[in-house]
Amino acid sequence: MSRAVDTDLPTDEEAAARAVAAFTDRFGTAPEGVWAAPGRVNVIGEHTDYNGGHVLPVALPHTTRAAVARRDDGRLVLTSLQHPDADADVAVDDLVPGTPGGWAGYPAGVVVQVRTSVPGGLSLLVDGDVPAGAGLSSSAALECAVALAVSDLLGLGLTPDQLVDTARRAENDFVGAPTGILDQSASVLCTAGHALHLDTRDRSSEQVPLDLAAAGLALLVVDSGTTHDHAVGGYGDRRRECEEGARRLGVEFLCDVPDVAGLAALDDGTAEGALLLRRARHVVTEDARVAEVVALLRAGADPRDIGPVLTAGHASLRDDFEISVPELDAVVEAALDAGAYGARMVGGGFGGSAVALVDAGAVDAVSSAVTERAGAPRSFVVVPSAGVRRLS
Repeated sequence: MSRAVDTDLPTDEEAAARAVAAFTDRFGTAPEGVWAAPGRVNVIGEHTDYNGGHVLPVALPHTTRAAVARRDDGRLVLTSLQHPDADADVAVDDLVPGTPGGWAGYPAGVVVQVRTSVPGGLSLLVDGDVPAGAGLSSSAALECAVALAVSDLLGLGLTPDQLVDTARRAENDFVGAPTGILDQSASVLCTAGHALHLDTRDRSSEQVPLDLAAAGLALLVVDSGTTHDHAVGGYGDRRRECEEGARRLGVEFLCDVPDVAGLAALDDGTAEGALLLRRARHVVTEDARVAEVVALLRAGADPRDIGPVLTAGHASLRDDFEISVPELDAVVEAALDAGAYGARMVGGGFGGSAVALVDAGAVDAVSSAVTERAGAPRSFVVVPSAGVRRLS
């Protein structure tokens, strides 16, 4: 049965205590601190971040925690409570893309960015509850928790933008996933009770109040149960297609094009031109959808009014960007049929999760409907939460 609310999430104090105990058990001494960073769900604005556009994410209450201590042997020793059989132990000087691989590549990629500041090495234990492979930025949460940890522990004083860049380079350059700055920015910059309106071009941002509970609403996240991986597959293809579309239009980014009329030059009568037109049309219309949702929220409109915008975003991701899958389509359709005001897939695509805007009193009914019809294994209500922080 799908669960409508995660009731077993630890408090920050409980999460820190668990990480300290596990670190002490594994390494024989207490960590020097524990840091946490959240996953994220995007209200609207998919695949606009690497196209110079706008995004509107919120941070999840789910976090990844990193307990860290300095070493004196020049090694990076990594262990995870979620991957108990996949520890890594590598000399800091030997860190190269692919070594270590798997989950350990994400924190290792962060350490590589500041390698000259960690000559003695680090011991690092990871714990967390951000669902992996669900399109909720579990990798960014891990990277950002480690980035703040090394900044604090080594006295680097990284600014929020520098934390974002350090974490993003770990994912892009070390792990090899060609993501934009949405995920890391949300994990670092989001605040409780707000959505983050971020201009990915100039990196200006605004905290937009998002108190759905006061309107009798809830944002329900539904994990389709179909996992994805940004480092492989269609995500990179979509990015390359967007870059080619921008090149043909003579602009730096697709979001430089003000409206779909400006995309006409892509339609050159070839199959490739038609494909690039569809990809670009999603990006341009999605950027406009972000502006529409932000304008509604700023104006104090009934948040129910953003529902149709969310649903239009799903249709665009499904038909023009072609990154939905049947499981996600089934979740969206089931949620809408059960009374959701709007619903759409979220994240990089090819699996992962969807969100549905529902009446607070209908959460259980919608959750049950998507479970029965779409087989979705898990759902939970999102409360816009705080970004990266030190716990102890």
